[in-house]
Amino acid sequence: MRHRKSYVAELKAHIATHKTEFAVYSIMRLLVILTFVASLIEKRYENAALCILSLVLLLLPAVVEQNFGIELPSALECIIYCFIFAAEILGEINSFYVTIPGWDTMLHTINGFLCAAIGFALVDMLNRNSPDIKLSPFYLALVAFCFSMTVGVMWEFFEHFMDQTLLLDMQKDTIVTSFSSTLLDATRSNHPVVITGITDTIINTAGGKQYVISNGYLDIGINDTMKDLFVNFIGAAVFSAIGYAYVKTEGSNSLARQFIPTVVRPEQQEKKKG
Repeated sequence: MRHRKSYVAELKAHIATHKTEFAVYSIMRLLVILTFVASLIEKRYENAALCILSLVLLLLPAVVEQNFGIELPSALECIIYCFIFAAEILGEINSFYVTIPGWDTMLHTINGFLCAAIGFALVDMLNRNSPDIKLSPFYLALVAFCFSMTVGVMWEFFEHFMDQTLLLDMQKDTIVTSFSSTLLDATRSNHPVVITGITDTIINTAGGKQYVISNGYLDIGINDTMKDLFVNFIGAAVFSAIGYAYVKTEGSNSLARQFIPTVVRPEQQEKKKG
């Protein structure tokens, strides 16, 4: 009983000092619950499962703060909540990935930014709390950038694996009007044959079905993958620049402070509880 009262007191104290984050979290949580109920009524159980996953993911920032002694800045925490909702509820359940051009691009850019923030925080906290380690601002920014790009590449590996094994089409197809291929070179001399001005493509299957792709040729995933990695690059580069400014100014840069997680020392945690 005492432990429960202590937890409630900590939760109230956390809400009191994080009003903006709690408001954003509450709104997102309510919308997810409403979507969950609607999915059950419509018997869309896969969507209901995505709602449960979203509710779990929305708890992660609070779990990290409470169990690992890390303080997430208000702006960063709100971005995380909005990103989860935009990706799972709007993107997957409401089909924004298909109906709204650039939705996937926007989320991959934000993902590059957030992953760079995670990578930067991991090394920066070690850098600030170890007397034997003193890393340069450029090195910290480089690690953040590389961490983000590695996560981006691993995600594209995952998408490709799912497309090949379960035929999910996570790497979305693109209509192109030109391409070059050495496979079409009749001489087998490794010279690319350039095809331009493609007006339509006809696909015939062994089962007798025929599909017509209008206005071009169906590119299977490569353009989408490269676009995702490029915008991940942009998001990672933007945060790396912010992280560099933060370390270079020794934490005095007000913009950078809005996105850099910090370690809460034991005495600060006791003060919060009190």
